[in-house]
Amino acid sequence: EILEYIADLFKGFADPTRVHILSLLLAHGELCVTDIAEKVNLSQSAISHQLRILKQMDLIKFRREGKNIWYSLADEHVKTILQMGLEHAHCD
Repeated sequence: EILEYIADLFKGFADPTRVHILSLLLAHGELCVTDIAEKVNLSQSAISHQLRILKQMDLIKFRREGKNIWYSLADEHVKTILQMGLEHAHCD
């Protein structure tokens, strides 16, 4: 059961678009769909789909402010996993 959870967790990091979204949230702290779509150069619909997946995997959280929804990394664990992956990718 735990092994399946871990495998599912890493599936969230298996898509370049999702990793791009996560890295943007790491860098900016909090972004709305419009900001993410502009930075990733994809439609808001495509970004919303990826955000739904990331929410289902508990990798991001959101808060509502009026009509806007702001997204951020779910917790420090997600931040650490992402940072470690980025550091590993830059190692020669």
